[in-house]
Amino acid sequence: MIKTNVMRMLDKAGIAYDTREYTVDEQDLSGSHAADMLGVDHGSVFKTLVLKGDKTGYFVCCIPVDAELELKKTAKLTGDKKVEMISVKELQSVTGYIRGGCSPVGMKKQFPTWIDASAENYPEIVVSAGIRGQQIVIAPQKLAGFIRGNFASLTLN
Repeated sequence: MIKTNVMRMLDKAGIAYDTREYTVDEQDLSGSHAADMLGVDHGSVFKTLVLKGDKTGYFVCCIPVDAELELKKTAKLTGDKKVEMISVKELQSVTGYIRGGCSPVGMKKQFPTWIDASAENYPEIVVSAGIRGQQIVIAPQKLAGFIRGNFASLTLN
């Protein structure tokens, strides 16, 4: 197990977490695949999406891996008229992370972050540890507090 920047930041802040590793399949970088490899409930595994609003700029949403982000609801939440996912080409320059290894913790800049409210149904959720094949398991409230995130309904119902 590689100690990632995400882990170092949480350690420094004294925030408890656990780690999980899985074998990466370069042909399937989906969060659903990660959940399957970890053998955990898909609803407890959250993918990190980076978007850009027409008024507010970049922001982050963490949603369950099998869910779809509701863009209109998200735009209203952020105060934008229109929001869109950033391109995979932009991801590393904006966040410092690559596709399949994007974590809400430790981006180049702390962007406004929303975590889907379903996270509050779990004592712990799983998010990327900042590299492909490594995840952290953390209490959703601890994650939200550390990244100054807010819980909101973000997905299609």
